[in-house]
Amino acid sequence: MTDNIERKRESKIDYGIILSVMLLCVISIATIYSTTVIAQDNGLKPTIMHIAWYVVGAAAIAVIMQFDSEQLWKLAPIAYWGGIILLVLVLFLYDRDTEKVTGAKSWFKIGPLTFQPSEVMKVAFILMMARVVTKHNSEYARHQVSTDFLLLGKMLLTSLVPLVLVQLQNDLGTTLVFLAIIGGMVLMSGVTWRIIAPLFIAAFGIFGGALWLVMNDRPFLLKMGFHEYQFDRIDSWLDPYHDAADAAYQLVQSMKAIGSGKVFGKGYGIFEVYVPVRESDMIFSTVAENFGFIGSCLLIFIYFLLIYQMIRICFDTKNEFYAYIATGVIMMILFHVLENIGMSIGLLPLTGIPLPFISQGGTALLGNMMGIGLIMSMRYHYKSYMFSDEEREF
Repeated sequence: MTDNIERKRESKIDYGIILSVMLLCVISIATIYSTTVIAQDNGLKPTIMHIAWYVVGAAAIAVIMQFDSEQLWKLAPIAYWGGIILLVLVLFLYDRDTEKVTGAKSWFKIGPLTFQPSEVMKVAFILMMARVVTKHNSEYARHQVSTDFLLLGKMLLTSLVPLVLVQLQNDLGTTLVFLAIIGGMVLMSGVTWRIIAPLFIAAFGIFGGALWLVMNDRPFLLKMGFHEYQFDRIDSWLDPYHDAADAAYQLVQSMKAIGSGKVFGKGYGIFEVYVPVRESDMIFSTVAENFGFIGSCLLIFIYFLLIYQMIRICFDTKNEFYAYIATGVIMMILFHVLENIGMSIGLLPLTGIPLPFISQGGTALLGNMMGIGLIMSMRYHYKSYMFSDEEREF
């Protein structure tokens, strides 16, 4: 033994994560089929395309997990600036037809396919933020107010460009995802609570102030760049039945469908309540109507099983860069799950955020699978050694 150390034999593949993703894949394909073929009679094309995106996502996982932390470190700025270029280009080359439907300038049109660069930018952003925090912490002592403010300044500069570009696309939902990732990174970065506590109190104050302005001074917000449809979503959230035939129609129908499923559901492919965009943003209503409270809880359990396994890998790794990557991926997926299910049941305002691994949408699925690839890379390149307290990663 060259180092007088014998490496333990252990699996490099985390089969728990693979099983969780496979279960979500099966649920997703079955749900997409029921909403597009059985409910809407749109043919098999949406289901086949969704399966194809899963195959592409699986290939992405297989490729990304081959990269170790050193390679990901070098790749981070390339991916980040490449994503920035795509976010700029989509502002000029966005698909006009999609923009008319969604109001967002977020998609490229490539033949019969649409591609949303902000979805893959989330992964590039996580890599870059993890690099920024790791590099700072290697150069400066932690828990010092002056250096912590410097770190926050670096994180702000890294976040500012993608946040502005996504907002210019009129994509509030994606902006909220970026903010969730930033929040998780700040909490894990080692910044002292003497700074974090006032920051989060200020954030809640800003949210409360914005909500007050929505209720009392909308002309001011319109001058600031907000849109009427965003106010409609807030109104629908606060009082879903104030305009159940128009602005709140989607939310009211979703709650009716979820409630009609009761405990055990109506059965697979049985739909009695019409829900707009059921195959995408409101797909949770399909699961709840078909399989009821039990089926919905099972789906949520699978999500939290997946997140638990990612957290476990995060705690196992001794690589700080990997730990921050895991934090970003966990926050991205967790926020998607909480926001999508929350908006479907009226707990949170409606946003255009899909349910991870379930909703129809190839780019969103690809982005989530790339995130899983990063988590799998941690386990794949993790090596532990006998006769030593150290655990090494390459």
